[in-house]
Amino acid sequence: MPSNGVSLSLLSFCSVLLLLASIFFILRKRRAIPLSLPPGPKPWPIIGSLPEFLKNKPTFRWIHNMMEEMNTEIMCIRLGNVHVIPVTSPKLAAEFLKKQDAVFSSRPVILSADIISRGYLTTALSPLGEQWKKMRRVVASKVLSEQRHRWLHNKRTEEADHIFGFVYNQTMDSTTGGVVNMRVVAQHFCGNVMRKIIFGKRFFENGRADGGPGVEEEEHVSAMFTILAYLYAFSPSDYLPCLRGLVDLDGHKKIVRTATTSVAKYQDPEIEERIRHWMEGARTKQEDLLDVLIMLKKEDGSPLLSPEEIKAQILELMIASVDNPSNAVEWALAEMINQPSTLERATEELDRVVGKQRLVQESDLSQLNYVKSCLREAFRLHPVLPFNVPHVSTVDTTVAGYFIPKGSHILLSRRGLGRNPRVWDDPLQFIPERHLKQDGSDVVLTEPDLKILSFSTGRRGCPGVNLGSTMATMLMARLLQGFSWELPPTMSKIDLNESAENLLLAEQLHAKAQPRLAEIMYHQP
Repeated sequence: MPSNGVSLSLLSFCSVLLLLASIFFILRKRRAIPLSLPPGPKPWPIIGSLPEFLKNKPTFRWIHNMMEEMNTEIMCIRLGNVHVIPVTSPKLAAEFLKKQDAVFSSRPVILSADIISRGYLTTALSPLGEQWKKMRRVVASKVLSEQRHRWLHNKRTEEADHIFGFVYNQTMDSTTGGVVNMRVVAQHFCGNVMRKIIFGKRFFENGRADGGPGVEEEEHVSAMFTILAYLYAFSPSDYLPCLRGLVDLDGHKKIVRTATTSVAKYQDPEIEERIRHWMEGARTKQEDLLDVLIMLKKEDGSPLLSPEEIKAQILELMIASVDNPSNAVEWALAEMINQPSTLERATEELDRVVGKQRLVQESDLSQLNYVKSCLREAFRLHPVLPFNVPHVSTVDTTVAGYFIPKGSHILLSRRGLGRNPRVWDDPLQFIPERHLKQDGSDVVLTEPDLKILSFSTGRRGCPGVNLGSTMATMLMARLLQGFSWELPPTMSKIDLNESAENLLLAEQLHAKAQPRLAEIMYHQP
């Protein structure tokens, strides 16, 4: 019996050892199996999905269509040796921009960004490194700080008054019947504001007699929108570096260089002249952001920024400010004209908060929750760009159980986040009321939970959130307070189709405006 008991105990012990060994082997085997990449199209050897990428234009629509067909909120597309990972889920977006913000804090080395930033001298476009850290400190603390925002208040108000008068002059134009091109109004308001706060002037020359942009400003703004259209525009040479020194296959390089040169033609002489004035003592007082940038000093008293850094950073500030607010205002007004009750409610709010005896001011904007809800809904439904500026992973990591290789380009989809049916009810409908808060607290144009991506967040977030929000809301408020808006006589409804190439309105918004305030209100000193 004792020997049988020992044998039984030994057998049990061996069985336990065998079981533990089996479990250890299974777990070890599982760990040896690498995590999979997010789902996506099967790539070709070496070139990846570049053939499909070149065949299906515009690329952003191809990407979004694939994600819808595969019913996924994260995808991996290999282009050359680069893994491009688009994301349409707020939860996953938060993984990238919040939980692992430090990992995804760099930018890709892209030909268009290299040209525009003059060799990565700027803030938003530069890869992670000392130059980015330096320029980020400058922009955040010296250029777009809250204190600087208050300092530039009067200049922004001047431009709000000016655009108000420009629209009024168009309502008096018998040749147009009061029909206003709102894309021109919105884009040039943003251009005017940025030129005023940077260069201290609205126009490079004289502008038009009615207050509209001159040929110089038209070229300046047009070139900036061309730059924006081609920045990070999926050029094959960005994914196959061996092509960069060869022929300009898709023409992007020539287009970006031409547009950048066009902008520099107007901006660089202003910068060079101002630097000379400070050096010669002809200018002694800081009055705008160009003065601020020139007068930044190192500890030894020498200039902190070189002329090339100033030129590059000013170009980046300009292109970062003209598109988002102007696009939101144009889309919001187009949607509201098709929904007269929405337009009426926003106008009633302005009459209640501000009245008709004075013009709306920036100090009123915090109380205009419905106006801001209309803009916020435009940012959600009609983002100006399909994707945010790409983030690049600095190490191998995992997100949502997927392997994300070092060097991957992360594209957070503005369009996908804002129209995600898992997040939004009736996502394709313009419903400003969805943004109003039950407790009546302030509506803001940012979204901490990334359900929309009006302005980027995190360490690579947009430092100009305050400026961009103010520009968009002030323009929208002035347009609604000062004018009644309706369809042009030849139209029964505003066509809300997107352009085939981008997310702008396919047809520029033309709307009939009529003054709704006393005439004296339109003639500001």
